[in-house]
Amino acid sequence: MSPPVLDRWLAAVLATPGLTAITDPGAARATLLDDALKAEGIIAATDGAIVDVGSGGGTPGIPLAAAFPARPVTLLDAERRKCGFLETWIPDLPNLSVVWGRAEEQEKEQFGVAVAKALAHPPTAAEWCLPLVREGGLVILWVGETAAEDRVARVAEQIAGVIEASPPGLIVIRKHGPTPERFPRRTGVARKRPLA
Repeated sequence: MSPPVLDRWLAAVLATPGLTAITDPGAARATLLDDALKAEGIIAATDGAIVDVGSGGGTPGIPLAAAFPARPVTLLDAERRKCGFLETWIPDLPNLSVVWGRAEEQEKEQFGVAVAKALAHPPTAAEWCLPLVREGGLVILWVGETAAEDRVARVAEQIAGVIEASPPGLIVIRKHGPTPERFPRRTGVARKRPLA
């Protein structure tokens, strides 16, 4: 059973225009809440602060903030309106913070775990997330069935990352060294000129 804050959050996501195309409460619970928590065991095995890159309406970050109340969770989004929605949940989840900005503009290697769901094509999402994670940390990407894991692996290799055994629907990347100097690339470059 989910904490009451997560029930209220789900209802608010469904009621707020522009946060999700899902209209059915059961589908929303499965996609936005239950799916977010399938990484809980993986995250528990790695310490450090968590960042949800491109958090949108707050998944997977808000469910993870509820699951890990002793760990700081940052919700990062480039849209000010979405950040305004996310900020309303800080009183309920004191370990939560919200940053309005882009991944490429953030300080490097400040998090133990970076998560992203529906952020961009998985290779681009990997390029945005890996510089944020310290050596030994993890990037966890929620992906569809057609995700090209080999392309993600080629991107990860260039940014000191290696794909680990991953459950269905996730790609887990371990950061094994410092971020190379040339990363992150300037804002927008990863999308326009993908590494793989």
